[in-house]
Amino acid sequence: MAVGNFIPFEQGVAKVVTLAELQNCEAWKRAFQNNCKDHRYYEIVQETLEGFEFHYLLLEDDSGKLRAVQPMFFVRQNLVEGVPGKIRSVVDLVRKIFPRFLTMRVLMVGCAAGAGELGACDEKNEKWVANALRASLHKYARQKRASLIVLKDFRAKYRVVFETFSSNGYARIPSMPMTCLPLRYENWDAYFRTLSKATRKDLRRKFRKAEHAQKIEVEIVNDIAPCIDEAYPLYLAVHERSPLKFEKLTENYFRAVGQRMADRARFFVWRQSGKIVAFSFCLVCDDAIYDECIGLDYSVALDLHLYFYTLRDIISWALRQRLKYYYSNPLNYEPKLHLDCELVPLDLYVTHTNAFLNPAFRRIFKLLGPTRHDPVLHKFPNAHEL
Repeated sequence: MAVGNFIPFEQGVAKVVTLAELQNCEAWKRAFQNNCKDHRYYEIVQETLEGFEFHYLLLEDDSGKLRAVQPMFFVRQNLVEGVPGKIRSVVDLVRKIFPRFLTMRVLMVGCAAGAGELGACDEKNEKWVANALRASLHKYARQKRASLIVLKDFRAKYRVVFETFSSNGYARIPSMPMTCLPLRYENWDAYFRTLSKATRKDLRRKFRKAEHAQKIEVEIVNDIAPCIDEAYPLYLAVHERSPLKFEKLTENYFRAVGQRMADRARFFVWRQSGKIVAFSFCLVCDDAIYDECIGLDYSVALDLHLYFYTLRDIISWALRQRLKYYYSNPLNYEPKLHLDCELVPLDLYVTHTNAFLNPAFRRIFKLLGPTRHDPVLHKFPNAHEL
């Protein structure tokens, strides 16, 4: 049984701690040092995002050695967020009588604003860490009255390590994948020539529309704070149009990333006649650029095809920096398909904390899987990897 903040299991003990208790913990800094989103990012997410209850698991073995620091959080989740058609209609009907139907308190493991990573202090410990998590999460979730446990958006590289979940009551469900464009080209023109004839023709038409308008200039900065008041509403405009919503980034989030992760943060800001019409927030780490989110001024964005204009500028910049990969966050798959991007699978591992109900919920989870309802995903050459 879990006792307070200590959860004993066969291989050791899990201790639930707060972010404040991690400040002097060297293992906390080591756990994500090889990831683009290191411990600083998790700290920023907790301090600036709303709607989440954050905690951290210190996983120690029988000898008292600290093996991992694993971020986790509680959230009340709508299980049919983004599910279209008949399923959503039936759920909406039931909710007229039972407002919280398929809305549950969930214990999520991973990052509230990004893909999940295991917080192992040493990558050699990942299998041990996965087994320790499986042994301790259920006890903690039941103690905190969470109905579901979700390992959120973990890359396919973890599938072998996470077999301990799949074979012990968890359903593995494809989450909405990221995409990746290998940057094996000298410059934008060289990349452009590899695209299909139809795509090239379409992009030329789109770019001409923007080039015939008032000049658009791009600036690349590490800190967006000086213009966040003008840029942030553009992010909100894109966020509100999204069919799938989980986290909502805040102004303080963007400020903090620029000020505390300036070595990795890159903000691309596009202006027309001095007015910001688009911005994109990226992280650069090692040989890759991660396109995290975009903001658009929809009074001109659709007419000028600014989404494609911004993509061209970001990819061109990345090629000049000799980066090797361009990663983009989930959704908006149609243009990414035509730009020859590949899918980067992300997985959800889900279980109900009630052993009696879990078999039925495993079937429901499969039906509600978000990738089932996107008609474009199956067109990608590596869609089978989902």
